[in-house]
Amino acid sequence: MSSSLLHPPSHLPPAVALKHSQQAPIILKKSPGAVSTSIFQSLISAPETPELWTTYENLLLSCLRTGDDESAHQCLGRLVNRFGNDNERIMALKGLLKEADADDTATSNVILKEYEQILQDNPTNIPILKRRVALLRSIGRISEAVSALISFLDISPTDAEAWAELADLYFSQGLYSQAIFALEEVLVLQPNAWNVHARLGEVLFVAAKSSDNPGQWAEALKRFGRSIELCDDYLRGYYGLKLTTKELLSDPSKLTPSRATSDGFALPDVVTLGKLDELATEKLAEIVRRNSAGEKGWQGYDKAEVKAAKELLEGDTAAITR
Repeated sequence: MSSSLLHPPSHLPPAVALKHSQQAPIILKKSPGAVSTSIFQSLISAPETPELWTTYENLLLSCLRTGDDESAHQCLGRLVNRFGNDNERIMALKGLLKEADADDTATSNVILKEYEQILQDNPTNIPILKRRVALLRSIGRISEAVSALISFLDISPTDAEAWAELADLYFSQGLYSQAIFALEEVLVLQPNAWNVHARLGEVLFVAAKSSDNPGQWAEALKRFGRSIELCDDYLRGYYGLKLTTKELLSDPSKLTPSRATSDGFALPDVVTLGKLDELATEKLAEIVRRNSAGEKGWQGYDKAEVKAAKELLEGDTAAITR
């Protein structure tokens, strides 16, 4: 059985999730449909392991991503048989399948009411609170989703996933300061998350372009630098570093002494920025080249991100040629 089935499929490339979904009928046929609670029966039946139930749950999620509703329902049935309908996680998975089956807003509103009824009985049902936020967002009720997330974080202030979701919602509404604050909260909880450092850099970059705030330019540069310090081959970190240095080098007015940041972290001089730009260019070129060549260990990148990096590099080459 693939070890990647023990990881949340939301973090798997689409091709891997599709592969899991295609293997679902075989996996379900070979795996036990239920595990007996009888001590005697457990001696002669397949052993129960945490990995088995993790596999069923992640297989369910992969099947939903690829539209295999039948296998997803089979996985859910086995989980219900083991943990019961009253288990909070099972409630959320049942709701997720209902959401996937919903084909109009009216049906989604019915599911939303079901979530609210569950929360009336148990206001701290974390999985259902999260599903309610996700459903509100999916049907376009963004302000309610934000309010629900803020209320959720009052209950669970150390939930990094919720802070990240809140940041994404704020960013989608153009509320950059709030998005930056939420991502900083994520980094308080996960200080070495290089992807979050890069995401914060991206939000700061967009905010700086809209306001030309020198502090945000410097902070974006710092966040991208931290992301690649933590992960030497992180494409998004180098991509963001390249964009930021390119933007700053194209407008020297951003680098005047009066543009130093209020916290004492001044933007680097032109020479240093040029070196950072060169570093980002070389690393992006290496990632694109080795990924395109199919080299082992360089195939985990998102295809769209590799394409964007290639286009960025080609744009640079075209500018130099002109």
